[in-house]
Amino acid sequence: MTTAYITDERVQVHTLPGHVENAARLAAVQARIAAAPIYSQLLRLTPEPASDAHILSVHTRDYLDLLKWTEQQNGVQLGADTYALPESLGAARLACGAALRAVQAVCTGEAHNALVAIRPPGHHAIPEMAMGFCLLANVAIAARHAQRAYGVQRILIVDYDVHHGNGTQDIFYEDGSVYFCSTHQSPWYPGTGALHETGAGAGAGTTLNLPLPAGVGDEGFKRLYAEVLWSAARRFRPQLIIVSAGFDAHWRDPLGGLQLTLSGYAHLSRELIAMADALCGGRIIFVQEGGYDTEALSYGMLNVAYALLGMSTVCDPIGAAPRPEPPIDDLIARAKRLHNLD
Repeated sequence: MTTAYITDERVQVHTLPGHVENAARLAAVQARIAAAPIYSQLLRLTPEPASDAHILSVHTRDYLDLLKWTEQQNGVQLGADTYALPESLGAARLACGAALRAVQAVCTGEAHNALVAIRPPGHHAIPEMAMGFCLLANVAIAARHAQRAYGVQRILIVDYDVHHGNGTQDIFYEDGSVYFCSTHQSPWYPGTGALHETGAGAGAGTTLNLPLPAGVGDEGFKRLYAEVLWSAARRFRPQLIIVSAGFDAHWRDPLGGLQLTLSGYAHLSRELIAMADALCGGRIIFVQEGGYDTEALSYGMLNVAYALLGMSTVCDPIGAAPRPEPPIDDLIARAKRLHNLD
């Protein structure tokens, strides 16, 4: 089994001192994986920057023009929470290009699966604007590339970041060729992702939102995957799975209120890999999103690498969550009823 690992130091020029989404996040991941005994087993690949055509497959021309304008400025805010430096678009093109390189590797058989360690993240970026630290919709652009360049007809995107992937949802909400599932804290930023948001038009029924109260952790997530997501995935029959791998649902993350542990995250990753093995020949790509406790983030990404390589190793030096979990029986029942799942 070959696991591609795509990352790039060049994205680190996009960093603003004092901002929570900064270069230290990726540096921690890169260092953790490079120091691990499995590093030599990974197929290390270098990305090329995403082209205008790639970006325009999901974003508007006006937005791309705005990003190009920021390259001539001394640093601007794109909304309340997202910064852009003169170097930021170049970094975002490379981050997106890393996801594109993963698609190429997996869809051509160069690798069995892939792990993409990049920033800035992407799942909040909507077609016409940056949001939530995200400049380009990395996962959405990668999915479009898989469809257009490699003829992949059905793609499952699973987002286990603590925040709802509103950008990914917006891009594919009326597109039945992409099934989007998000488990996220609610109410929480960005305020989207209600249970009743299930898609529209040709995409009716292909958005599965599982909004969670604060405090849900390992056991709740296990039930959601076992009782809801597996049934939805079997019915959709994806040919490729792409994961928006955000580690801010870890109990120690400063920007979230869910209670996953590193062991719980590792279980979810293995469930998704098993799903890929069962449904689409093992073709799965994990793309880094949020995660603002650098220890939890770096060990979380390392554990994904172990899982992709087919190893049972799980590193969890942080340990158990501190509080009991709230019940989610009603959410599971309502989701199954709304989506007609067994």
